[in-house]
Amino acid sequence: MKTSISKKLASLSERLVELNRLLSQPSVVNDMDSYRKITREHADITPVVALFSDYQASEADIFAAQEMGKDPEMREFAEEEIKAGRARLEQIEIDLQKALLPKDPNDDKNIFLEVRAGTGGDESALFAGDLFRMYTRYAERNRWQVEIVSESPGEVGGYKEIIARVVGQGAYSRLKFESGGHRVQRVPDTETQGRIHTSAATVAVMPEADDVSDVVINAGDVRVDTFRASGAGGQHINKTDSAVRLTHIPTGIVVECQDGRSQHKNKEQAFRVLAARIKDKQTREAQAKEAATRKSLVGSGDRSERIRTYNFPQGRMTDHRINLTLYKLDFIMDGDLSELTDGLMAEHQAEMLAALGETV
Repeated sequence: MKTSISKKLASLSERLVELNRLLSQPSVVNDMDSYRKITREHADITPVVALFSDYQASEADIFAAQEMGKDPEMREFAEEEIKAGRARLEQIEIDLQKALLPKDPNDDKNIFLEVRAGTGGDESALFAGDLFRMYTRYAERNRWQVEIVSESPGEVGGYKEIIARVVGQGAYSRLKFESGGHRVQRVPDTETQGRIHTSAATVAVMPEADDVSDVVINAGDVRVDTFRASGAGGQHINKTDSAVRLTHIPTGIVVECQDGRSQHKNKEQAFRVLAARIKDKQTREAQAKEAATRKSLVGSGDRSERIRTYNFPQGRMTDHRINLTLYKLDFIMDGDLSELTDGLMAEHQAEMLAALGETV
């Protein structure tokens, strides 16, 4: 193991001892903010330190086997123990490297999911609806809650645009690689001659800000307009100016929210979406600068970047960033995304490990 990694692990072991001491102090236990912060750090460090202890134990076992091997009668047995110990040591070192990778601070956050129809007219709106259903079914499998923030239905079904808030542990970590252009190849219901059409939709996944104050929004930079909501919702929704439109003048970002019956609630939700979009814009700009020197294996997340193709006649889905093709499209469209999200996360992790190897 590299000296720098060993030093970091030794430092984490010392920190865990310190955290255990702090958690035994009444002053910390009675201060909920401090207690919550320390227990979170304790939970993050504990599995890493446990792996380090396993690594040290394996090293000790190998040394003991080497000593045992000095006895001619025990040499064969000792060599088997050394071989097994080194294999165990190699695996633990890989696990430790993964555990030491920097964590995305947004991974455990809720998200705002936006799906918009692209090229393809009515078919693209139908495809946007199919994508949204796919993500909704995936959320159900993970027992996440989905709240519609705003929707603009298509002429023959689906959505021109739909925005939803997804609430659940790890929502961003599992869906953050979904941002980008999604392409569909299939025969539309309106096609009379059986020709395959290609349409597209874009997806944006943004972590929800912990608080709107996390993103600096000057009141003077936001124009607030109210108007009567359209669509379902009964008489009340159409008789009052409950819908809210926010325009962030510096960035040109526009957010509409009309799902709730209360103007106050719509305004509050709209500001949450605005904060998430501004934060997302800042993050993408930072990623663009980083991509200038090192292109991410899972793409830049640019909305215009084609990341995936759904081919219905062949029953396949291809993710172009990691060259993954799965012939189980029906299951995928029904929310079975685990194999896909696992592959994207593994590829991202492999890239980070390679970068870590270059810098260590």
